[in-house]
Amino acid sequence: MLEAHWWHQWCIGYRNVGGSAAMAVHRRREELKRRREAVGLTQEKLAAVLGVDRSTVARWEWGRSTPQPWIRRRLASALLVTIDDLEALLHPVLADPTPVFAAGTLAAGDWEEFDEVLRRRFLASTASTLTSLGVQIPAEAMGRPAGAGRRIGASDVASVRSMTKVLGDAASEFGGGHLLTPTLQYVTGNVQHMLDGQPGAHGRDLDAAASEITQLAAWMAQDGGDFDQAAQLYWKAHDLGCDARDPELAATALRGLSSMAGEQHDFAEAVRLAEMAVDAAGGLDHPKARAYYYCSLATASSLDGDRALALSSLELSRMQIEHAQTEPGSSWASHYSPGRWAHEAGQILARAGEMDAAAEHMRRSLEIYGLDRKRTRAMVLADLGTAQLKQGAVDAAVKTWREFLTCADGVSSTRIDKATREMVARLARVGGTDAEQLRQDARVALRASG
Repeated sequence: MLEAHWWHQWCIGYRNVGGSAAMAVHRRREELKRRREAVGLTQEKLAAVLGVDRSTVARWEWGRSTPQPWIRRRLASALLVTIDDLEALLHPVLADPTPVFAAGTLAAGDWEEFDEVLRRRFLASTASTLTSLGVQIPAEAMGRPAGAGRRIGASDVASVRSMTKVLGDAASEFGGGHLLTPTLQYVTGNVQHMLDGQPGAHGRDLDAAASEITQLAAWMAQDGGDFDQAAQLYWKAHDLGCDARDPELAATALRGLSSMAGEQHDFAEAVRLAEMAVDAAGGLDHPKARAYYYCSLATASSLDGDRALALSSLELSRMQIEHAQTEPGSSWASHYSPGRWAHEAGQILARAGEMDAAAEHMRRSLEIYGLDRKRTRAMVLADLGTAQLKQGAVDAAVKTWREFLTCADGVSSTRIDKATREMVARLARVGGTDAEQLRQDARVALRASG
């Protein structure tokens, strides 16, 4: 870990002030829904105007998330109201809250019993989810949580990292939507109580492990389309990374925020956050990490229409990934594989209009490096099909998209849903029996996913 003065000063400039990562109570916004209907907009039409998914609008109205600041002016314009009027529409109405436990509310003598309650509750709520997915929790991941007044040991830190791996592997396979709730329960229960304990010599290791699993929860929330929850968790992960004095963890949290800003069409903000991630990792001598952050900047720049910056950043990323070790290490960014890089590079090249190179990178991602997680592989197949269609290889695109739809079966991810909707729209312009049958099958899959 770096100890240099620049790192302390950098963290001071970008500390999280967003509060805890506890799950928010859902609050309905009936007035927001009525205003949308009054101006004659369905959720789908409002989403199209704003450049977001329909599910995002639904979550705003149900109170499961809040529109980010950068989209509120466009939302007010679409609803024909002022910014002040919009704020009033966003005023929540409490809806059947589910009580949650808050750290620091029990007497010292009650902590041990409460920790065991948390542990049993987590196991009970998680067991059915993971068992249905065929995922087993190793015994070392379920060490007894250590709360306030209890000393933290190396085994506690190891249990957090073991749980991060189990939940992360499952999310890569089945999508973040399936695993978000148990992961949040673990973060706000077990992990938070460890942070409230007495870490002693293991303080930085615990902060780093907590940052990693909080980032995982943030990614799950983002993959599930809950951007408000994801932003809070990413900033919490960034804060913990700063506490651990680990620039890689802080930079990775910023990368996640950049990715989320890009998904919400706030491309200038995506570029700014990606540049912050590159800056935060400036002192790292770690090829995979540097490839990770440069590729994030290339992605954000390509979304922002800055072709020169996108291609120059991609080249810097390529130079780093080619010198990186193949096997994953112990750090967070060391799991950034050549396969993931090839997929992201293909997406960037496609936006730059380099369709032949884009398709080649995506094929390399699938064939040479071999992505074996269902969700990850499905996303590459969706993008490869699009690239093939734009190359004029219609039959190849339909074949690839058929494989995508099969691979995506059972995955809970808003990105998968979005890719499926885009495929359906593109197939409408493609003739042929196979294309029409695939289009109908995809529509059935979308209805089943809700």
